[in-house]
Amino acid sequence: MRDSIREYEAVQEAAMKFVKSVAEGDSKYARTLFTDDAVLFGILDGALEHGSIEQFYHNVDTVHSGENFKARIDVLAVEETVAVVRVLEEGWGDRIDFTDFLLLLKLGGEWKCVAKAYNQNSDTINIEK
Repeated sequence: MRDSIREYEAVQEAAMKFVKSVAEGDSKYARTLFTDDAVLFGILDGALEHGSIEQFYHNVDTVHSGENFKARIDVLAVEETVAVVRVLEEGWGDRIDFTDFLLLLKLGGEWKCVAKAYNQNSDTINIEK
């Protein structure tokens, strides 16, 4: 069953913690969004990243978002206890565009992210040999 617009807004507010961390280069906001056992999957500059969400925190804390960083949050679905969010990022680290998919569960009345999967736009891939 599709949930109320207020619940979509609550999911968007939760996802904003992700965007704020990336924009400010500080994982402290995202750490309140993701569960301790959240997972990460994606391919960054041709190399598979997978496993603990700690890798995402490391990336955020060590790479400045960039002067022209932009992001957009699209709440794709909210179904009572599960939500799917797409975050479009442009200019991370002054060169990378991402499409992130966040899977959230409503745990204890709060929206928490349990998984992040992403795509790096092919025209921003830099594979040094």
